[in-house]
Order: sequence, then C-alpha cells, then structure tokens
Amino acid sequence: MRLGWSKKGNSISYYVQQTIYVNGKNKSQVIKRLGSEKYICKTYGVTDAKAWALEQVELMRQEYADENSSVTIPLSPTKDLTDDRQRCFNGGYLFLQDIYHQLGLDRISKAIAKKHDFKYNLNSILSRLIYTRIMYPSSKLGTFEDSHKFIEQPDFELHQIYRALSVIAEESDYIQSALFRNSMKLAKRKTSVIYYDCTNFYFEIEQAEDDKQYGLSKENRPLPIVEMGLFMDSEGIPLAFSINPGNRNEQLSLIPLEEKLLHNFDLSRFVVCTDAGLSSAANRKFNHYDKADGSRAFVTTQSVKKLKKHLKTWTLETTGWKLSGGASEYTYDISKLDETKDAEKIFYKSRWIKEDGLEQHLIVTYSLKYRNYLRTIRNRQLERALKAVKKGTSGVESKRRNDPRRFIKADHATKDGETADKVAYYIDYESVKEEETFDGFYAVCTNLEDDAQDIVKINKRRWEIEECFRIMKSEFEARPVYLHDRERIKAHFMTCFIALIVYRYLEKKLNEKYTCRQILDCLQEMNFLKFEGKGYVPTYTKNELTDALHDAFGFNTSKEIIPIKKMKNICAQTKKSDA
Repeated sequence: MRLGWSKKGNSISYYVQQTIYVNGKNKSQVIKRLGSEKYICKTYGVTDAKAWALEQVELMRQEYADENSSVTIPLSPTKDLTDDRQRCFNGGYLFLQDIYHQLGLDRISKAIAKKHDFKYNLNSILSRLIYTRIMYPSSKLGTFEDSHKFIEQPDFELHQIYRALSVIAEESDYIQSALFRNSMKLAKRKTSVIYYDCTNFYFEIEQAEDDKQYGLSKENRPLPIVEMGLFMDSEGIPLAFSINPGNRNEQLSLIPLEEKLLHNFDLSRFVVCTDAGLSSAANRKFNHYDKADGSRAFVTTQSVKKLKKHLKTWTLETTGWKLSGGASEYTYDISKLDETKDAEKIFYKSRWIKEDGLEQHLIVTYSLKYRNYLRTIRNRQLERALKAVKKGTSGVESKRRNDPRRFIKADHATKDGETADKVAYYIDYESVKEEETFDGFYAVCTNLEDDAQDIVKINKRRWEIEECFRIMKSEFEARPVYLHDRERIKAHFMTCFIALIVYRYLEKKLNEKYTCRQILDCLQEMNFLKFEGKGYVPTYTKNELTDALHDAFGFNTSKEIIPIKKMKNICAQTKKSDA
C-alpha cells in the first residue's frame, strides 16, 4: 500500500492505492479515498494533511499484516479451561443485524427512547428480540439467555425486557409506519396491489380474558385465541398488522387496519386482494372507487357454490371459454380438453354482475391441473372417511370444508322407521359427486375494469400471505402464547411482525433461492470458537449458502481464523445504514 494524490488547481486530494496482479500484469488500484487537504484538516483537526495521510497508510499496512499473518495458538492437554468463560459464539445473527440497521430500527428505537423516561437500551433489547425470534424462538427468559450466544453480548437485564414490551406495544403504530417509510429507502415497496388475510393464535390458558376469547380456531383447538390481521405488499413483505379478540368476526378487522394505511402510511391508491372469508359487502363497498378518482379497488375470491343460480349455471357451462395467454377471438369447450396437451393450460370467462348494489367483474378460471389436484385431495379424504366408517367411529357429521367426516352420514333408524339401537355409518357418495361438479373452477370478483387475465395474475400471489402466517407459526414459533398481559401480547406479535419483515428481506438478498428451513439452520450453525487475544475460528461447514450470504452482505467469515480486530470491524459494518 502506498499514498497517492491528485492535484486540481490549488487543491490536493489524497488516496490509498495498492498494486494488484490482473491477467499477467501489475495494476494500481485505489482502495480508499482520504479526501482533500482542506477536508482532512477540517474533519480531523490537523495542520499537515499529508503527514496524517501517510500515518493512515501505515495503519492500514499494519492492519493488513495483522489480518493476513499466520496465527499460532498454543494449546496444552494439561491446562484446565478457565471457569465460567464462554468460548463458543454465534455469528449468523450478523446478517440479520445488517438488515435490522438498514431498516433503521436502531433509529426508531432511539426516537422512542427520547419520548419515554427509561434507562435501559431499547435498541439492544428490540434487536435481540428480533434475532432470537428468528434463530432461537423461545420465551422472554429464553430470549435473554440465548442473547448471550451472540458474539456481541447483551447490555440489559431480564426484567428490562418485560419493561420494554410495554413500550413496544404502546408505540406499535409508530413502529409500523416508521418501518414502512424506512423500508422504502432500502428497496421500492410495491403497494399498487396489497393482500389481506387473518389467522388466529392460541393461548395455553383455560379462562378467556381481554382479547383472548373462545372463537373458531383454524387449528380446531379448544383454547382461547386472538386474531391477527395482516397486510402484505406484492413482494410478499408485510405492511401492517392488528390484533383483535378471538371471538370477533374477522371481516370487521379489514377496514380499521386499512384506515391506518390511509392515514399513517400515506397510501391512497391500491387494490386490496382478499379471500372469500373476508369479502363482505361492507369491505367491498369501502374499496369501491369513484371511476373519476380511481383510488382504491378490490379483488376477492368468490365461492362458485355460493353464486346465484343463473351465475352458477353460466359458470358450469362448458362452452365459451378463452385460453389465458391465447388469442382473444377463439373460444373453447372445456369438456373436450385433452388430458395431456391441455393439462397446464388455464381457461377463463368473465362477465359483469350486480351484487349487493355493486357492479362487479366476475372472472372464472378452469384448469385440468387444479381439477386433478382437488380430486387427489378428496380421494385421500375419502380413504380416511372409509377407515372411520369401518371402525364405527366418528359419529358426528362435520360441516368443515376439508374435514373427511363431511362425507360420513349416519342412520339412526330401522327400515320400518323405528329408532335403532345402533347407529350405522356410511359414505354419502351423492355429496361427493356434488363436490366434483365444481372441481377445476376458481372465481374472483373485482370492481376493476382491467383485462381478466391481468386480474387473475393479481390473485395468484395471495398464497404468499398464507406463507407469512406459516413461517410465523411454525418457524418463529409464535404460538402457543404464554403471556397474559394485553400489552405484552401485543409486543410479542410486534416482534414476530418485525422478524418476518427482516427475514423476508434476507430471502430477497439471497434471490429467494433457499427454503426458510435451510436459511435458519445455516444461521444457527454459524458458530465460532473464540481464542482470547487471537480471534474467532469458524466451526460451521462452508457451503454454497454460506458463500451466498457473504457475497450478498459484503463480508466474509469463512476463514481459518478471523482476528479479533477484524471481527469487530465486521460487527461495526453490519450496524451501518444509509441514513
């Protein structure tokens, strides 16, 4: 390394350069620009800019030598380990820390701290709540203990975590809106189409209280639940959430949260996409725009079975179908499709209808692949139903859509009409045949006047919000919830929500090439053995995913040893943001 400079007029600028070997030739490369004489003197308070620049070159040479020199670690088989000294640390969290700071969550924490009178480090607590929720999901006690696994040790006590939860809950709306604004600087958010869905989380308690109420559990658990409503953008990144009582109709949750998007997020023009369970007339009317304004609209799943008789007849007619991506002038008869050639094709038809006082665009698609998928699922359910009938069990007919018991009927009387001593169970094949009538059909309703094919594409991404819930429940272990205080429960879901955003950006940094489980396992396994005064030795297996992480984030820990100073620099690098 050597000092270089350039002169422009009366101004001299200094830089550090080194010689590299490229294609058989030596080439000079600038590795750091130090600034002009005026800038150096003013910024660093020196009078001799050149002398200061030469000193920086020498420091960089020494640092380079320290980082690239061989390290000797003396180990003795007769020497005992030092008592209570931690030797193994995790460094996988550093990738999460980089995104955490890029999203400005450290600045959000500092802004909150200015409004409240507390002495603990909220940023340190919030960041550890996020990292551990992703990597080591556990209780708040577990969070405190697992925070000690990281290279950078926590600077807070357990009781301060619980105090911080109340503050996080109180500032929930501010955190969500500020996080959205900061994320716009990290990458452009695609909010022209947003997706909304609800799910519930159960509690390991026996008595309903506050928001924890008995309701229709999607897991069929007889426990109090709360309901979470979640908005997601077109990239699969969460926008905002709300927590509501478990016994509340989920259709009522959409408008209040959407109003927060309108007022707190400065969003006004978007299309709301929901499933059939959330598509009440009130929700559709709320998003029914004035054509002159064109501000908001809706796209919602429509049950074919629940259509009016004449619309159902029109839907099931085999003629008049168009091919998605094909010429608009041609129509097809879906009863004459080839099982092999047409297996991957999607056909559609559309018309305008008037429902609940609204003009709506009804679009129906048909797919042999979707039909076969539904029939495969139903055949498996029938097998389970037959086993239940043979065992004489499952005497209760189920009305739930995916429960195999919905096919089971029971005879409680003899042929003469008398009450039978025993109940006879059998499969109702008429109901099976009726269900098969609708196989392959999928419908949506919208007030958009766009081409039917474009609207179908909008609805296709709705599965990603279901994946968000799956990650929260399965990977982040957001349930069951053991907290009782309402504010702490809200803060628990706030940390799950932020963790999901951080994880989604991590996925995108990796070009969405890896599964959630692969990524989380990799982060958990990126451990280092620390040798005091020497450095950190990786104990993980270097592979394609670790290389991808290092390439995406601009630092590399896959070396035989990372010197102490180098690791400190890496930690500092992950805390930098553009702001």
